Amino acid sequence: MNLRIVGLNYRSASLELREHLTFSPKQTAEALAVWRNTIPDTEAVLLSTCNRTELYIASANTIVLPPTEQLLGFLLQQKENSTNGFALASQVFTLDGLEAVRHLFSVASGLDSMVLGEVQILAQVKAAYQMALDHETVGPLTHALFQMAFKAAKDIASETEIHRHRISIPSVAVADFAIRIFGRLDDKRILIFGAGEMGRETLCYLVEYGAKSITVLNRHRDRAEHLAAEFNGVVADWRNRFEMMLDADIIVSTVGASEPVVTLKDYRNIESRRLGRTLFVLDLAVPRNFEPAIGECPDVHLYSIDALQEICDKNREERNGEIPKAEKMISLAAKDFVQEMNHRQNGEMIQKLWQRWAQTKETELHRLFNKLPNLTEKEQAEIRHAFDRLIGKFLHPPLESLRNESKDGVPHKLLDALAKLFRLRDNN
Repeated sequence: MNLRIVGLNYRSASLELREHLTFSPKQTAEALAVWRNTIPDTEAVLLSTCNRTELYIASANTIVLPPTEQLLGFLLQQKENSTNGFALASQVFTLDGLEAVRHLFSVASGLDSMVLGEVQILAQVKAAYQMALDHETVGPLTHALFQMAFKAAKDIASETEIHRHRISIPSVAVADFAIRIFGRLDDKRILIFGAGEMGRETLCYLVEYGAKSITVLNRHRDRAEHLAAEFNGVVADWRNRFEMMLDADIIVSTVGASEPVVTLKDYRNIESRRLGRTLFVLDLAVPRNFEPAIGECPDVHLYSIDALQEICDKNREERNGEIPKAEKMISLAAKDFVQEMNHRQNGEMIQKLWQRWAQTKETELHRLFNKLPNLTEKEQAEIRHAFDRLIGKFLHPPLESLRNESKDGVPHKLLDALAKLFRLRDNN
């Protein structure tokens, strides 16, 4: 089974490199079109999210897969071939065979996410697969691989508690509170105060839950523009933050400041003009950006790090007990998949073996029925069924041996032995 992953994620690469090699849906489509035209004999799926960019390639036959350097070069070419001085070799990983299968299953199940157990990643993996399917870069192996990954993710979601206990402050705030308050985010206006990593992580969750209207405000406008561009948002002047709050539904604030950037007095000055509109504020700054008393105002839901940390700690403790069970499920599912794929490569030999016995069966049945011309159709059918069962029992041990030996790869020696024993080679 020829399967390889080359990629980078939050574990291996810096934020700067991840940003540089993040593919938008349009860029992903363009990259797959280039792949189809230049390397048509190799299957490919490109997965790109906030925290990872991974290229999955495969070949169901004996074609040698492109090396890491060539695959990385392909990705860079789609991003204007600029390394920007990044130390790529130390930040990019390559996985083959079983390890590649296990990795995808872990990704789809949320076990490899920055926030363990996040559920949005499965939708992103499905979208990446569908994009590749639409651009005809999916083949037999990647199709089987991703379908099995979806099943593994579903099994883990239903048989463990991994997805029921969020453990990051942004994930708890968005999934457990913002969604509970608003129900949907696609029609909500969102303000981001500050352009740091915590705000970016929170934006990832907001966007994954459907947020579209995003405005970034920061004292340094260039950083605000960079963050807004990543999420198809817009930028507003920091000095206009109070006016922007008039129509806001959600505010995420991560500004480093020694004093509140929004005081109770500031909010009182605009409160009446909000006309009772519900406001959800996630204050992730230390010291806090919003004066705590604002949370006591009608229609305001204000959460700080301290208010959410206790929930995260409790969830982490409960979730940790589920990790070994989920990892074991991933390991077993990956091994079963590899074994099945290896076993499929035995198909030609198995088919020849069945054909050889089927020919022998038909010859013997013809001879028998000629000697017993008075048999009824029912009696002939019973005899034919008995022959089929006998052949099945004779072939079961060698076929079972093939399947078992496929756990460690295609069993070439055993295939050669069967071919010699039963004279299955074309020149025999």
